[in-house]
Amino acid sequence: MKGPLDVILAGPHEAGIRSLLAQGAGAERSAYMLFGTAAIEKDPWTDTARTRLISHAFIDLDDDDVVSASERHVTWQTDSFMRLLGRAKSDGLVPAIIHTHPKGRARFSKQDDRNEAELARTALIKGAPGLISVLIASDGEIAVRIWRSAEKPTAIARILHTGPRLTLTAENGGNLGFLDRQTRLFGDQANAMITQFRCGIAGGGATGSAVLPLLMRLGVREAVLFEKDHAEDTNLNRLHGARQEDVDAHRAKADIHARTVAEANLGMSLATIDAWAGEPCTWDALKSCDVIFCCTDDHAGRLFLNRFARFYGIPVIDVGLAMQRRDAQSFDLFARVTTLVPGHPCLLCGGFINPQRAREEALQRTDPEAYEKLKEEAYLLGEGDPSPAVVTFTTEAGAMAVNEWLTGITGFAGANGMAPTRMRRFHARDERFPEISPRPGCPCCDATETPGRGDMTPFLDMVT
Repeated sequence: MKGPLDVILAGPHEAGIRSLLAQGAGAERSAYMLFGTAAIEKDPWTDTARTRLISHAFIDLDDDDVVSASERHVTWQTDSFMRLLGRAKSDGLVPAIIHTHPKGRARFSKQDDRNEAELARTALIKGAPGLISVLIASDGEIAVRIWRSAEKPTAIARILHTGPRLTLTAENGGNLGFLDRQTRLFGDQANAMITQFRCGIAGGGATGSAVLPLLMRLGVREAVLFEKDHAEDTNLNRLHGARQEDVDAHRAKADIHARTVAEANLGMSLATIDAWAGEPCTWDALKSCDVIFCCTDDHAGRLFLNRFARFYGIPVIDVGLAMQRRDAQSFDLFARVTTLVPGHPCLLCGGFINPQRAREEALQRTDPEAYEKLKEEAYLLGEGDPSPAVVTFTTEAGAMAVNEWLTGITGFAGANGMAPTRMRRFHARDERFPEISPRPGCPCCDATETPGRGDMTPFLDMVT
């Protein structure tokens, strides 16, 4: 595990941790967890190595496993811990122990230090890369550290809590001066979280070009944009920041957006990657994000990020648009935002991805000659006519996505946070929240071994 460490805690696993506080009648309680890892060789902002630990499973202890417990200690059977280490080694995961402080704060005691050092020594001897320790106090505060040696643990200060509600615990918070009016609404704590989120934007077209400046003016300090296209004349009606001179110069869309950020000089560090999200050169940057806005108009990108969100526990907010004119007097104008977080159904379950079209798009990118041959032989669905696009609608769709992220952080739309799917009908001037259930047999939602699994070979357990 290289470089600084941070942790992603998925909502269902955190709920398991918090449930321990209600157990034990005032005595300490304990449980286990398993974490996947995301090894980042170079993050997109500092070009340094980092490691993320992603919650994969919560394992409650049977009453028979607990040897003794009081308000100041808890001990458990060695056999259960050895079983945890065996599973961690066989599955390539990092073991974790959890305990509560029902009468104290989220501060590890000297007794914790002594006990965990011995457990860490055993874990390391058994081949674990480390032993994670999670502590929850009576006030609900959570502390995390990792033992990579039996001598001294490493504190983990940066924790991303994911689900319909989003919380980022991190050091070096603070607000930028120009955000005073925003701070007056959301408060210092929420505003500090907003500014520290590392945001990815997959696609710098119509909706992506709207999302980026919104994030910038909200105070986001680190963002990365994945975009491979260049400006064309047809982009000028909806591509924020684009100029006629950019079209004339066939300028990369990523360069246009980098110029927008640089000229504003509001403190955002924007990294740009000349590739489609999903290409191997994008993996490090994607794994470095705290949230990813999927602003691509292709099925291949959506299919990849749909699976990526599951494996790495990183929230993905997908933006979709559908526009058509039915007749001289009527229109169908839809914008959709779907949030991919633990507990929400995926894009496949919602019917928002066409797998065949995704495969065709992937083939077009990786083997253009084979794609053209199959198209000639009528084995493909075909590209169809360009979709209509109007800047007011694409911009509003981008704002919907950013606002969904904001309600995840602030709860301004209710304590439940982000909606699974939100759909706005511009032509009917209404908004709907369709109820979508996980589809039985879904290769994403039904795979219990994939949440928080992190790095695997092959990547995302996909054979290409």
